[in-house]
Amino acid sequence: MTTQFIGKENFTIHTQTVSESCPSNIALIKYWGKYDNQIPANPSISYTLNHCKTNTTMEFLADEPFSVQTFLAGNEEVKFAEKIEKYFKNIEQYLPWILKGKYIIRTENTFPHSSGIASSASGFGAIAKCLMALDETFTGKTSEEESLRKASFLARLGSGSACRSLYNGLIVWGETEEVQGSSDLFAVPYPETEIHEVFKSFNDWVLLIHEGQKSVSSTVGHGLMNTNPYAERRFQEARENFVPMKEILKSGDMESFIKLVEHEALTLHAMMMMSDPAFILMKTGTLEVINKIWDFRRETGLPLFFTLDAGANVHLLFPSGDSEEQIKTFIEAELLQHTQKNGVVKDVMRF
Repeated sequence: MTTQFIGKENFTIHTQTVSESCPSNIALIKYWGKYDNQIPANPSISYTLNHCKTNTTMEFLADEPFSVQTFLAGNEEVKFAEKIEKYFKNIEQYLPWILKGKYIIRTENTFPHSSGIASSASGFGAIAKCLMALDETFTGKTSEEESLRKASFLARLGSGSACRSLYNGLIVWGETEEVQGSSDLFAVPYPETEIHEVFKSFNDWVLLIHEGQKSVSSTVGHGLMNTNPYAERRFQEARENFVPMKEILKSGDMESFIKLVEHEALTLHAMMMMSDPAFILMKTGTLEVINKIWDFRRETGLPLFFTLDAGANVHLLFPSGDSEEQIKTFIEAELLQHTQKNGVVKDVMRF
């Protein structure tokens, strides 16, 4: 954090600059459907990535009229600034000082835009961390645990899944009896002592099947769950899936883990197809990759599997270990051909 005092027309402008970084995450049990005030319709659990991050610098000019100016990778983004202004107004009750100055926000991602990696999660996570750094100067320093929890709470109000990005490892958002301390209001780390070693070091390679704007945004997709005739059963299934997931994570049952994670991914897209109006975000390449993964697993028995976000791109998941190089060779030889421009983002999840 840097602080400057600049004289101007008989009064002082208090300028502070903070910089924070926040990773993205990929859900294993999916969040799809929400209630007012960003309350999830069901609990979710995600892996936080290590390399795919948003780096944000926030300059705060106190005593200036409230406004927000945003730059993404050096380019001014007026529409994004309007979104952040609205967000800041929505969270004023939690940060009473927030509308008493001007903000210049510069942000950039370490991963490509529209790549199937949740930039809203990492983006709002980084903004929330910046706001908490500023908040310390107004309200005093809090413990790291309290600061992270409030940042998770604030990030959720910008983008639901962002609340999970504030922590490393396996993270739970949404109240469930299976995870002590879980909440609809913020995310909590899944207890590391309850996680088998095989799940503590994982690869996530994202195949860029389609690079571009989605035909239906996630915001619209969430809204369509309000009239989806299968929504309530889906929400209940997600809650129920935490029971086997808890046992799987403890025992190290990779086969059951693969089955559950892939089922969750396909269920997410099934909900889209059963919406009114129906929509399909998977592409031909998505299906070709999925079928090749299944064939590879049947032939080799190696633990390569997939999950999907709300888009066409495929997250290839496989644990670190003995079979890692053979899996990587297969991906590069057989799966990259289904992407645009041989596009792949290589990341890992490690505690």
